[in-house]
Amino acid sequence: MTKKIIFLALCSLILAPCSAVEAQQPGKIFRIGILDPSTASGSAVLVDAFRQELRKLGWIEGKNITIEYRFGEGKAERFERLPELAADLVRLKVDLIVVTSTPPALAAKRATTTIPLVMVNAGDPLGAGLIASLARPGGNVTGFSSLSAELITKRLEILKDAIPKLARVGLLWPGIGQQSQLKEIRAAASALKLKLEEIKTQADAKGLESAFQIAKQKEVNAIMMTSNRLFFAQRSRIVELADKYRLAAIYYQKEFVDEGGLMSYGADYDDLYRHAAVYVDKILKGAKPADLPVQQPTKFEFVINLKAAKQIGLTIPVRVLERANRVIK
Repeated sequence: MTKKIIFLALCSLILAPCSAVEAQQPGKIFRIGILDPSTASGSAVLVDAFRQELRKLGWIEGKNITIEYRFGEGKAERFERLPELAADLVRLKVDLIVVTSTPPALAAKRATTTIPLVMVNAGDPLGAGLIASLARPGGNVTGFSSLSAELITKRLEILKDAIPKLARVGLLWPGIGQQSQLKEIRAAASALKLKLEEIKTQADAKGLESAFQIAKQKEVNAIMMTSNRLFFAQRSRIVELADKYRLAAIYYQKEFVDEGGLMSYGADYDDLYRHAAVYVDKILKGAKPADLPVQQPTKFEFVINLKAAKQIGLTIPVRVLERANRVIK
């Protein structure tokens, strides 16, 4: 009997670590999906920030994770492909899907109620019905909001401060979604006594050229746009057109100014992508999306490019320059 007890004890000691190792799935390569309506090249700078943060957290591509990319190729009509792309990721049985904005988040949520979804910069996830609340999102969705509706009004206010004689502003928008942003900026324009010219445009070379021609015909003093992934992918072309038509512009991400644009004010998107990587890390280690609160951005950037201002003959008031986080001379 004593020998039998000792034998059983030794067996339990041998099997216990095996069970623990099995629970941790040694050698398992997790598969992460990224669903983005934009383009691979247009999103590269932000996706790189995400991947770098994952590496810092110990997730190495080819070693313990693989990433499946699905892009809508930056066209409004391609939003129709998002459900198909989301379904494709579900068929691949990915362990988690990173969704970069509201449209892919909605498509992914319709495609699965079990695979965790991490939003990077959803504009209004509560209003879109993606989550039950910020503190307790519930379901399989969590991540980060970009406060796009609230920040678009702030950009209009900055534009008015930077151009004291501002009277008419052109607003580019892709013609789908964006309703919360449109509602906010319409109210803000009315309060600031500004005429808002809404210009629906396709986010491609032909559509953007036409939009700027319309803006010039309507004699706008400045241009801005709704925050979305489609325009971000075309930021270099948009900046070129603003310079070509000598229009002051304020953008929603600093990357537009990095391309030579005039001004930007918005959330630090690099920071949002890095924080999304932290949430991915937590979920792959066992956390439930429903238990991770949806967070709002805490870092905001106001960048001014004086070289761009000089090119269009604009003198930005000192009081505005003093508010900038970074001034390019």
